[in-house]
Amino acid sequence: MSLAERTDVRPDTHHVAPPLVEVANLTVRFGPRHRPTTVVEGVSFTVGRGEAVALVGESGSGKSVTARTLVGLTGAGATVTADRLRFDGEDVLRLPERRWRRIRGARIGFVLQDALASLDALRRVGQEVGEPLKLHTDLTARERERKVLELLTLVGIPEPELRARQYPHELSGGLRQRTLIASALAAGPSFLIADEPTTALDTTVQAQILDLLRSLKTRDTGMLVVSHDLSVVAQIADRVLVMRHGRIVEQGSVDAVLGDPQHPYTKNLLAAVPSAASKGSRLSPTPPVRLTHPTRPRPDGPIVEADGLTKVFTGPDHRRRTVVSAVSFTLHAGQTLGIVGESGSGKTTTARMVLGVETPDEGAVRVLGRSWTELDRVGRRRTHRRVQAIYQDPLSSFDPRFTVGRVIDEALGAIGVRRGRERRHRAVELLEWVRLGEDYLDRRPIELSGGERQRVAIARALAAEPDVIVCDEPVSALDVSVQAQVLDLLVDIQRQLGLAYLFISHDLGVVHHIADHVLVMKDGVVVESGDVDTVFREPRHPYTKALLEAIPRLDTAGVRRHG
Repeated sequence: MSLAERTDVRPDTHHVAPPLVEVANLTVRFGPRHRPTTVVEGVSFTVGRGEAVALVGESGSGKSVTARTLVGLTGAGATVTADRLRFDGEDVLRLPERRWRRIRGARIGFVLQDALASLDALRRVGQEVGEPLKLHTDLTARERERKVLELLTLVGIPEPELRARQYPHELSGGLRQRTLIASALAAGPSFLIADEPTTALDTTVQAQILDLLRSLKTRDTGMLVVSHDLSVVAQIADRVLVMRHGRIVEQGSVDAVLGDPQHPYTKNLLAAVPSAASKGSRLSPTPPVRLTHPTRPRPDGPIVEADGLTKVFTGPDHRRRTVVSAVSFTLHAGQTLGIVGESGSGKTTTARMVLGVETPDEGAVRVLGRSWTELDRVGRRRTHRRVQAIYQDPLSSFDPRFTVGRVIDEALGAIGVRRGRERRHRAVELLEWVRLGEDYLDRRPIELSGGERQRVAIARALAAEPDVIVCDEPVSALDVSVQAQVLDLLVDIQRQLGLAYLFISHDLGVVHHIADHVLVMKDGVVVESGDVDTVFREPRHPYTKALLEAIPRLDTAGVRRHG
């Protein structure tokens, strides 16, 4: 049997007591019975009480489908078969929905990946977290209110009394994710399924959540953690299952699998992790992209100058809060400036002022020497073309009625590219730049994977022939191998076009890999700035030191990077 065919590299001999969760030969298919699509095949594992098992792999590998099947949420049109599928000794393979409703939330907690879609837009945060308490406990209304505040505090949500009164759309992505975790833990489940539980969290909050999840293991809570962040897996998991194309290709203890991987796919996943050590190297095995379209020369002076930016907002409690205070920086052609800091530090508000969609209360942003505030309507429209953006969730920035072709066509039309053959030729060229083909023109973004959608977002940004691109968490929602490809693509494009990037990320490893300079923001203020190597290796401010100390570590010794 070849190495690629081995699905149980290190046999599971961990448990003596009956496992909390037992899965044997699980297979999940979707579609018509005469021609189904198999998305999970022959998967077997156990989860013991007080044990954390991690599922890792790329999008489409079957991780999330496996996790959802364990809680009876596989979805319509699914055919699920297994030799055994048990929770706490009970056969759940054909459990009726009525029985599932008594188990979900009470005995099994589930943290979904997409916090905004998972939270009820019409329900306040306090009601969301309190729902499991109302359904599965005998607490009074007053006791539930106190418990909700305790849970919000437990998961690191500041000002819990205020947040409990807010709606999901009023929270940052990190706060929404923490709300989901609080809701999943509310009724004290014995088994927790966490699908990408720390994806949207800043480094220090992520460390706090990891501490919380580790503490659950001491209370005999079993966990299945689905994550593309291998450093997170290294911090919390006891065992790791590596999935590819619906099958487990390698499994074993976290030290064995991540410290001495045997399968080539596992080795590639580890090699794709960005860090200080990867700076200047390619993260993926794909060759550099070659661009053919000629571009105008870049200016010698600063492309973006931010001078004393200050922004004040009034919150739902009618209090005025300064979210950005006296922020200044310059950005030149061919440079990448990283901005790091916790949720609420002012990173995104700073980016919105650079883009001209927020007006500073004090200070100014100059693009190619002209301030946004001194430009007339025509001047602003022309300058907007020179400053483009790539966001964390490109799908929300696309018109759902548009095809990929129309998304790019609209951007090309804005810079005067003629309709017809010329515009189509340019659209195809842009797609080829981001390693997509002409056949993508007729697809809709909803039909694409996360990595493909992000590539379309990059193509749309490049269509305007910008001088600077604001990248706001552009890879945080991507699997590690797809993230590696997108980061390599951004570096290739910058080197050949001389673009400047303003790169916002909560992942300090990503920022260290891609940035030349970095700003560290806390409570709207830049507390430290400079060359990224100097700041990250010799931090001076206590907050910078705390951020760096909170980074989950992953020892990839012996894993050769792609040069």
